[in-house]
Amino acid sequence: MSVDVKTVKRVARLARIAVSEEDAERMTGELNAILGFVEQLNEVDVSGVEPMTSVIPMEMKKRPDVVTDGSKAADIVANAPATEENFFLVPKVVE
Repeated sequence: MSVDVKTVKRVARLARIAVSEEDAERMTGELNAILGFVEQLNEVDVSGVEPMTSVIPMEMKKRPDVVTDGSKAADIVANAPATEENFFLVPKVVE
């Protein structure tokens, strides 16, 4: 697959990017080089290869999935100027 100047200009217009004629010519070569590299990657046989999260094998850190109440409501509202039953009280503002 290759792109031409017309395709570059169309993509730039869709992306709402201003591209001059000389930039479109330059981008045509760059995009064709990128697409050529992607075509090379498509030739690689990856059947049987496990997906990885990193190039270094590691175990994902996981915490136990348990429901807690946090037990921090009193600590959270401790510095508030006005509270009631662990809720912040704020003045009503009507404009």
